[in-house]
Amino acid sequence: MKYGLIKVASAIPGVRVADVEYNRHQIENLIAQAEGKGAEVIVFPELTLTGYTCQDLFRQQLLLDKVEEALLILLDFTRKLDIISVVGLPVRIGSLLYNCAVVIQRGTVLGLVPKTYLPNYNEFYEKRWFASAADLMPQDIYLAGSPVHVANEPLVFRTCDGVGFGIEICEDVWAPLPPSNNLALAGADIILNLSATDELLGKHEYLCSLLAQQSARMMCGYVYSSCGFGESTQDVVYGGNAMIFENGRLIGKSERFSLEPQLMIQQIDVDLLRSERQNNTTFRTAQDGATSRIIQAKAVTSQEFTLIRDINPHPFIPSGSEMANHCEEVLNIQTLGLCKRLQHTHCDKAVIGISGGLDSTLALLIVVRAFDKLGLSRKGIIGITMPGFGTTDRTHDNAVSLMQSLGITQREISIAKAVIQHFQDIGHPMDLHDVTYENSQARERTQILMDVANQTGALVIGTGDLSELALGWCTYNGDHMSMYGVNASVPKTLVQYLIRYLAQLPAFAEERDTLTDVVETPISPELTPADSEGKIQQKTEDLVGPYELHDFFLYYHLRWGATPEKIFLFAQKAFSAKYDDDTLHHWLNTFYRRFFSQQFKRSCLPDGPKIGSVSLSPRGDWRMPSDAASTLWLNH
Repeated sequence: MKYGLIKVASAIPGVRVADVEYNRHQIENLIAQAEGKGAEVIVFPELTLTGYTCQDLFRQQLLLDKVEEALLILLDFTRKLDIISVVGLPVRIGSLLYNCAVVIQRGTVLGLVPKTYLPNYNEFYEKRWFASAADLMPQDIYLAGSPVHVANEPLVFRTCDGVGFGIEICEDVWAPLPPSNNLALAGADIILNLSATDELLGKHEYLCSLLAQQSARMMCGYVYSSCGFGESTQDVVYGGNAMIFENGRLIGKSERFSLEPQLMIQQIDVDLLRSERQNNTTFRTAQDGATSRIIQAKAVTSQEFTLIRDINPHPFIPSGSEMANHCEEVLNIQTLGLCKRLQHTHCDKAVIGISGGLDSTLALLIVVRAFDKLGLSRKGIIGITMPGFGTTDRTHDNAVSLMQSLGITQREISIAKAVIQHFQDIGHPMDLHDVTYENSQARERTQILMDVANQTGALVIGTGDLSELALGWCTYNGDHMSMYGVNASVPKTLVQYLIRYLAQLPAFAEERDTLTDVVETPISPELTPADSEGKIQQKTEDLVGPYELHDFFLYYHLRWGATPEKIFLFAQKAFSAKYDDDTLHHWLNTFYRRFFSQQFKRSCLPDGPKIGSVSLSPRGDWRMPSDAASTLWLNH
């Protein structure tokens, strides 16, 4: 395991019912393929060696003898292989027959796990042939010549790198109290499920939901393998399901209803899972009393690492069929948060600075939604444009157009005279465009907003977003301050996306062209003069770096506590076609340098709603000393 990633495989071999030798060959072939691709663990379906649908043939001694012979050959086949293989087979223990998973590596049986819950309803008759793990008395047996201790107890197997995995078999996960609950609480990072799930209309969707929920609830990886083509179709059909989940998310799946064997290989991020468990106090409390017997796998030879996971370059942006629902959820959280603040303060007015940029545009739309929801007049929204030394016609015109079309109260107050007077008072040259030049303008704008709010009995609505807070790209005691910050947990990439989404809604059809132009305008604080053509000269992303990179870094740094080395690896995969390694390294260093040095601005943030799993509120998700050293992260 490297970078906290373990490569696992879910395999679906072709089978012939009761043809043990044929099935063994199919298993060996897939083990060899998985070993060649660097998989560390591979799981096969339930009763793989015989086929699940043998029915009363399970009572035949010849079949059981052939299973043990096949296991001996399989052990010999794996004698020089590092991969851990988990194979389903029937095993007689004493006078009872059990539906088992055998764990083998380098020619050795590491352990045996019998199935606990035996379905005996509808099309299933397992109690006709098998006993439950609950019936098993602790004892030592010989399995294919290897001594194995068996008992009705949770087993957690550990790879040589310390990754824990547990096993449950098919119906076990459908039970009210699945064995995987205790296994995960006892230290299993990953659950392997050997299954034989038949296909019924609507069952697959239910199965996916069940596995995703179990993976999410136990904060684990879940590797599922269910038998496919070759099983008997006398009464039901087995479509073959090789699926891999990680903390509730499906990260790999095979082709269903395939006539060919399937091998799904994916990397599970164990560091991610452990980070989630570490942060979740409920999980830690539930661990009390969880027990298991630990079985250690053999050491393996090191292999060259290759990242095979798909890495989303924009982890904050919704995708797929739930895109619209995701956007509405974010907007509703922002809107309802502001509604409560307005209602609590008995306030029917809001003051907001409108620059024609991304953040103030989204904040304005949220304020409009909140006023509409509360039945308040939009005239109670006081939008103020405050042109300064760097304001361009493009942004100014967009700001004015939005306020007019939305029907809010519009004011324009130039900051030029006040700032010039301030420069004269403190003795600052007008032609020195330094941080004082820029921040004086931001603070003057905030002063105007606060004073107008006092005049009118209104709340100042903050517009700054999560990305700016992470980088400290906001003026302390300037645009950093407000009475309620509706965008405080919305990263810049999502701000852009939400505005595009809103622009397509019928409710904002009149504003569509303006909103589209806002998104396409270069991001800028417009604090230094425009160029000779009146265009924006001060572009934020030229100074602090691309927001899509910083949002990517922020997500993995804050959500999962990933190391700089791992974040860089993921960024290489996600942005390989857009940024070279030197560029990624430069902006990653910039991210860490700014993130650590700007904590003081986050320690005194105004209130604002949390909308996702990443937040920088000092009262909620992120508490860090303002004087913490960044040395470890910058030198890593």
